[in-house]
Amino acid sequence: MIAAIAPAKINLYLHVGGVRRDRLHELRSLFLFADAGDVVSVEPARALTLTIAGPFSAPLLKEPAERNLVMRAARLLQKEAGEDAGARITLEKRLPIASGVGGGSADAAATFRALMKLWRLEIPAPRLAALAFALGADVPACLSRAPVLVGGAGERLQPAPALPPLSVCLVNPRIPMPTGPVFRAFDAQNPAPAAPQDPDFSAARRLDGVRALIAASRNDLEPFAIARAPVIADVIARLSGQPGALAARMSGSGATVFALFHARSAAARAAAAMRARGWWALDARLYGASGA
Repeated sequence: MIAAIAPAKINLYLHVGGVRRDRLHELRSLFLFADAGDVVSVEPARALTLTIAGPFSAPLLKEPAERNLVMRAARLLQKEAGEDAGARITLEKRLPIASGVGGGSADAAATFRALMKLWRLEIPAPRLAALAFALGADVPACLSRAPVLVGGAGERLQPAPALPPLSVCLVNPRIPMPTGPVFRAFDAQNPAPAAPQDPDFSAARRLDGVRALIAASRNDLEPFAIARAPVIADVIARLSGQPGALAARMSGSGATVFALFHARSAAARAAAAMRARGWWALDARLYGASGA
């Protein structure tokens, strides 16, 4: 059996621009990945099958397996490679659904990684990225766990600036937040947004530079998600006040909020405090930024 982690993604910032001809939004973002998330496992089999388990599997089990991004990724890779081989795929869903941490996109990317290893495939990176983008705007960035600057609608990737060692506490108030309505609310209030830009990274190697980076950037979708679920503002405030927290912000289109910490122990204490309130919480290190 081959297992691949589908790490939780956070948007350190998310600057949103206008809608393109392909109906996708122009954006600029810095993606960071935790060393924890969903897990995709594959085993040899005659046909492609998908089993879904884990604490957040219930909503996915109500949908046909062929609609799941994991199976769609598997079918696409099989078609691309001309493979007759199948696989028994298992998705262990550990992250909340529709939560702004890239769960489905990371699952699809992990499926690519696992099946390429199982089937011993070699696909050039540009082609693999194009296949990933066909599945979703966030999937190309999720192919690697390394921090990455994301532009366009998700198809333009650049290496991220160096960051100090960081840990993260992720908190979700157990509220799903579908992406579509949040973007539509943004569009309604911003019919002609300015072209999104990256903030200044010159001091990002230092902890105080990380604080400055957060202060100089934003998540443009945050106010619109809060309008739908005001509890998100409460989560941000409580996470910001945790000992050792450098900053707190909503990730993606919500409703998950993250706080950055230098010490993993501080992130773990924050997660325990948030779970005590009945919210879902996870502490982890960040790949690249933490040396993981």
